[in-house]
Formats: sequence, structure tokens, C-alpha cells
Amino acid sequence: MRIAIPRETHPGENRVPIIPEVAKKLCRLGATVAFEAGMGLGSGFTDAEYVEAGAEVSNDRAALLGAADVVLRIRKPELAEVSQLKSGSVHISFLDPFNEHELVNALKAQGVTAISMEMIPRSTRSQKMDALSSQANLAGYVMVMLAAQHLPRIFPMMMTPAGTLKPAKVFIIGAGVAGLQAIATAKRLGARVTAFDTRAVVAEQVQSLGAKFLEIDLGETGQTADGYAKELTPEQIATQREAQKATIADSDVVITTAQVFGRKAPVIVTRDMVEGMAPGSVVVDMAAESGGNVEGSVANEVVDINGVTVVGMGNLANEVCRDASQMYASNLFSLVEDNWDTEGNVFKVDFEGDILPGCIITHGGELVHETIKNIIEGGA
Repeated sequence: MRIAIPRETHPGENRVPIIPEVAKKLCRLGATVAFEAGMGLGSGFTDAEYVEAGAEVSNDRAALLGAADVVLRIRKPELAEVSQLKSGSVHISFLDPFNEHELVNALKAQGVTAISMEMIPRSTRSQKMDALSSQANLAGYVMVMLAAQHLPRIFPMMMTPAGTLKPAKVFIIGAGVAGLQAIATAKRLGARVTAFDTRAVVAEQVQSLGAKFLEIDLGETGQTADGYAKELTPEQIATQREAQKATIADSDVVITTAQVFGRKAPVIVTRDMVEGMAPGSVVVDMAAESGGNVEGSVANEVVDINGVTVVGMGNLANEVCRDASQMYASNLFSLVEDNWDTEGNVFKVDFEGDILPGCIITHGGELVHETIKNIIEGGA
């Protein structure tokens, strides 16, 4: 079986799907591994390192894709490239299937088995394949680094002969994977951290990291079976906004991580809240690319609102692309290895398992994921 890894072409994307160490593991499984020339350069991996690991280098992207039985990548394919994929091949990447309806239909028409890394079920057994979590973990770290970079003061308390500097006050909204990592990182830097999440069940996790949990009574909230926070009603969002206004005004840094899977992010920090912060304060909006948690944030830009720096940078894991590549490559390998038929040396598509059925979007010329099928065909 031939596994192909094309070079990522999205502007500014430096992460790579497979690192040389993982390419060697794929070869040991019995696969023939081919990659596009220059594929690893964004994260500092040379073609020679991949060749040394046992992979073949290709200078013809179309031929590379056309001959592949399995294609591994980070971002979704360009629509124009779908026709280059071999019918019956397996394509594994982030796909954004809730929004990329035309792409999903093209993959279906091409007869490609499209596996979406966003849709990996959240279970104990699939943790090592959970690319959303691995990248969000790094994003949580990066958000705190960006805040520290833009804040005109230091995070920790410092006692000097010239006087004592008080610790920075950091308020983190959302205590999922990214939020918890942001809490841990801010605490390691010496900040005084407060956090809030709609799921009261995570209060203990927040407190175990040394942060204060802000109590807000929103009524019935809870989380989904996959562990995500449930979408709030407009009334609950209004209650949350009002209750956190004083904490935001008193904070040097506010970090928001609230995202609703497959939908526009909720606005939970209004412009008047931002304007109520002291000049020099910093807000980092993790959800800027999906609509934004912060009113006035701009995707992939740093803007000034009444003296407050609002950071809306997207693709945060890309800021630490070397580690992000290592983690994503490990996620991909775990998925491939888990479904590898050692007798036939092939990637086996098994709908009887507990992982693949939840993340396969198209297969055999059909849209097989019921949720995505209902959304796309229901809106047709």
C-alpha cells in the first residue's frame, strides 16, 4: 500500500503531517511512503531526513496524489485536487465537514474514503489519535505567550530593592484542553489566574492547577457525550456576560477559548467590556477565525480597542510548528496503525470498530456519516 504526504500549501502553514521518525514507523508497518519534495521544510525537516527514514521523494504533486492508496495531510484538500485522487483511496486530514459541503460532495463523487480528524471520537482508546486536543494543547500555551509578549508588564510577582511588582491578573474563559493548558502556563509564569467554564464539573480541574474558579449560576448547562460544553441559550450568554464584567475589568489579560463545534463561536466579551479594561491590557481571542468570542477582534490581526490590545491570531499551534508537527504526526500514525492489516499490508476500513465509523465522512461513493449527511442533504 502506498501512503502519500503532499506539501501543505495553505499560506503561512509551517506544520507538517508526518515527521521523519514517523515516516520510518510507517515504512516498518510495510507501507511504501512517498512525500512531495520540500514537504517538511516548514518545520525544519529536510528531504534527506525522510529519504534516510525509508520514504521516497516526489517532484510531481499530481502523480503523487494519483498513485496514493492513502493520503495524509493536515489541512483539507483544495477542491481542484479532489479529482486527482484515486477512486477507492483513503484521505485523512482536517476537513471541516460541517461547513465544507461542496468539498464533501466532491470527495463522495470521487469515491474517496474521507476521514476527518476533527471527528475522532473522544474516548479513552482514541486519545492518542485526538488531533484536535493535541493542537489545542499547544494553542493554550501559545495564547499565554502572545499575551505575555504584548502585555507591558511581567506576569510574576517580583521583589526587588527598587520595590515589589505585583503579579499580573489573568482571566481565562473556557476550561477545555486549550483553557486548562493556558491556566497551567500562566500559573507557571507566576500570574494570578481566575478561570470560568459553563461546565461546573471542571471547577476541580481548574482549582487543581492553582487557579480560582469564577462561580456563575447559569442554570442547566452540562456537557455533551464527547466532553464539549453545550451551547448556551441567549439568556445564559447574557447572564455570563454580566457576571464576568467586573472580573474582566480587573484583569490585565483575558483569554477566551469558547468554541461550539461546527458553528460560529459565541460572543461572550462585548466591546464595552474590552473598553472597560485598563489601557495596556491584553485580550487573546482563540475563536477569532470562527466568528470570535470578543466583539471587535479581527481574525489573524492584532488590533487596538481604546488602548487594549486584542489578539485574534488563528492557527495558534503553527507558532510552535515543530512540536505541533510531532504531535499531529503521532496522532496520524496511531490512527493508521490501529487500522493496519498486517497480513495484507493495507489500511483496513472497518465499520464495525469503535473509532472509524465516527470519523469517516464519505466511503464508496456515499455520504456515510449520518450527522453530516443530514446537514448536507437536509439543506440541499
